[in-house]
Amino acid sequence: MEKVVEIADVRTFDTRNGNVRYVVRDTYDDEYTTFREAIGDRAKQFAGRRVRIKYHENQRGQYTNVYLDEVEPVAESETQGEPGRDTDVEEAAWRTAVDAAPWLVGESQPHEAIPPDELYEKLKPFEERVAADIERSADED
Repeated sequence: MEKVVEIADVRTFDTRNGNVRYVVRDTYDDEYTTFREAIGDRAKQFAGRRVRIKYHENQRGQYTNVYLDEVEPVAESETQGEPGRDTDVEEAAWRTAVDAAPWLVGESQPHEAIPPDELYEKLKPFEERVAADIERSADED
């Protein structure tokens, strides 16, 4: 998976077997882990900046581990405006709706697929409300 985020901070932890674990947190409070020094150091280098990250998830029992695979800076032309802010309201709102999907559709049967039309019908009104809220907030600033 891939997304553009701003790195809030990078922490390191020594493991019992002598390795270093890097924990990268973005401004959305999502955390990504890597044991690869090159990736961890690169994340430290870009702390406080917008970057494109590639990551994968690994389900272990009831936990989901999120592993960082790649960190690269985002070109200024890709940010289309003020650094650190989403300029496409619809995209930001849709991303928020997708992140909220487990709570919007419920997790009573997490292993069953939800038909696409049903999922869209639940997410779209939420996305529209978030977009309106973002636009209202921008107008107040």
